[in-house]
Amino acid sequence: MAPRKTVAYRRILLKLSGESLLGEKQFGIDRSFTDYLAGEIAEAHALGVQIAAVVGGGNIFRGVSDSAQGMDRVSADHMGMLATIINGIALQDALERAGVYTRVLYDIEMREVAEPYIRRRAMRHMEKGRVIVLAGGTGNPYFSTDTAAALRAMECKADIILKGTRVDGIYDSDPLKNPKAKKFDRLTYLEVLQRGLKVMDTTAISMCMDHQLPIIVYDLRRKGNLRRIVTGEKLGTLVKE
Repeated sequence: MAPRKTVAYRRILLKLSGESLLGEKQFGIDRSFTDYLAGEIAEAHALGVQIAAVVGGGNIFRGVSDSAQGMDRVSADHMGMLATIINGIALQDALERAGVYTRVLYDIEMREVAEPYIRRRAMRHMEKGRVIVLAGGTGNPYFSTDTAAALRAMECKADIILKGTRVDGIYDSDPLKNPKAKKFDRLTYLEVLQRGLKVMDTTAISMCMDHQLPIIVYDLRRKGNLRRIVTGEKLGTLVKE
């Protein structure tokens, strides 16, 4: 048997936007792309990395989206939280079909479909070799899944947050719209805040800065990138003090 590769991170939190589950679709969940994501996670998990994933709900409903305009913000955010539960169950299904034991944990009472989030239970699941999918955000309106990712990463003692996106790092403008956009290899938290870069929301970045939790933004769509990062290869953009 070939020796297992040395990993750079023992425990990671993987932040996935709801849009990442769209794949090639305009709405909903692209099963083939969800299966691809499960394969990427399974590959990193096989190296012995403990993985927690936080999923958004923007592919179905977002509390601050155009479709939510005119709605009560609390009601709209609750709808967005329910969308993350749907995405979490879809990701769990894909992971278990890939042979990875997975648990969906939530912050909204829904015992028939998932488990309540309890910090020690979440950590124990990872120690037992299970991937955990954290859905429902923080369980509170006005807080994004970015903030939930930062909070849960710190609670579960993750070494780093990995944010998978459609591009290969952080740019000074949208590279999908501006071919002259400049990519950053490394940034400090303060530079992200001062430049107004859309990495994660300001609350999440501030929390990571206060607790010195590094973030890597990388291209989710390039096969093998997650494995490369957890084994120490320098990809994407690193945000660190």
